[in-house]
Amino acid sequence: MSSRAATHDPIELGLRVNIKQFGLLVLINAFVGGMVGLERTTLPLIAEREFGLTSKSVILSFIVSFGAVKAVSNLLAGRFSDLLGRKSLLVTGWLFGLPVPFILMWAPSWGWVIAANVLLGINQGLCWSTTVIMKIDLVGPKRRGFAMGLNEFAGYGAVALAALASGYLASTFGLRPVPFYLGIVFAIGGLVLSLTLVRDTTDHAMLEGRAHQDIAGDKNASFAKVFAETSFRNPTLFSVSQAGLVNNLNDGMTWGLFPLLFSSYGLGISSIGVLAASYPAVWAVAQIATGALSDRSGRKWMIVVGMWVQAASICLIAATPSVVDHLAGRFWLWTMGAVFLGLGTALVYPTLLAAIGDVVHPGWRASAVGVYRLWRDLGYAVGALLSGIVADIFGLVWAVVAVGVLTFVSGVVVAVRMRETVTTGSR
Repeated sequence: MSSRAATHDPIELGLRVNIKQFGLLVLINAFVGGMVGLERTTLPLIAEREFGLTSKSVILSFIVSFGAVKAVSNLLAGRFSDLLGRKSLLVTGWLFGLPVPFILMWAPSWGWVIAANVLLGINQGLCWSTTVIMKIDLVGPKRRGFAMGLNEFAGYGAVALAALASGYLASTFGLRPVPFYLGIVFAIGGLVLSLTLVRDTTDHAMLEGRAHQDIAGDKNASFAKVFAETSFRNPTLFSVSQAGLVNNLNDGMTWGLFPLLFSSYGLGISSIGVLAASYPAVWAVAQIATGALSDRSGRKWMIVVGMWVQAASICLIAATPSVVDHLAGRFWLWTMGAVFLGLGTALVYPTLLAAIGDVVHPGWRASAVGVYRLWRDLGYAVGALLSGIVADIFGLVWAVVAVGVLTFVSGVVVAVRMRETVTTGSR
């Protein structure tokens, strides 16, 4: 029996009637984002300066381990939250996250950093997936885009703040251990709140399912069917999944290579922290509006435009050193590129999640979200491998350009294959 049922509270769908639980999940997702934000400024620099690594492929191995494990954790979270409930997986994710900041503070070798990112991938996959699923459960169909905008605002706003804070702490106290003290606060806070205050939302999904007109299959679809529908069989879901993969492919590149690119032209740690924070900060704030906008204007063309804006921004950042000679001018042009990269991502990120919710039956929605997030977060691993190899062979700038081109092509795929998922009557 779910905790909601045990308290005999009425089960209703909607943001207003569930605002307390929704707000709690927003806060918890901020802690989830803060955990990964701690690495955005510091880890690539730790690899070079403390462990003496020179190969970009080796440096980016921490993102490969993170992305691969997070992708599988997303898949498991989606499937098992349908079978076991949401809350238990949320708590389990925080238990895996607890050791991470301690390992990063005292890791004696790069292998320990990779191991920490395996644990972080499990933490992010289980916790972020379940908070997404639970918010979709609570709000129902009418404000799904807005709910996803708030969810991703909290998560990536925390990524930005943690990246900024860790950059400042690293420039003041050194790369380790002080910047990772914040991670202890995030992990303990997330675990305590999840254990004591969160209620399971499976009953909300069941309530919506009883009134739902199936669009993409029966409510008892097998996992094999869910995987096939979400991955390749349904053109709209395929479009969403590949766009998610490429979006996180370019995010993995920005995470791993941008600090190295900026540092190679003489930018200091605190300034790198500002750039590392500005992209997710704009992304976080803007998607409050873009998520709600997609509820009214539709999903498809927001995704297309967002992917193309990302592509242009990535290429601008790559071209900056050849356009501007002095460091101050480069910093401001890089900042402009980061801002527009954040805007493009804000158009895409909550809209993709909302589109999944539009298409699939609530009875297997969590599983479909898990499959989508499998492909999306495999983008981290693919992006780190691809950009690392290209950087080692052709240099950092060409690695960045290659990812920009792939992002543009992904937008073309969405334009050609995806159908609009928001009907005129529901806007």
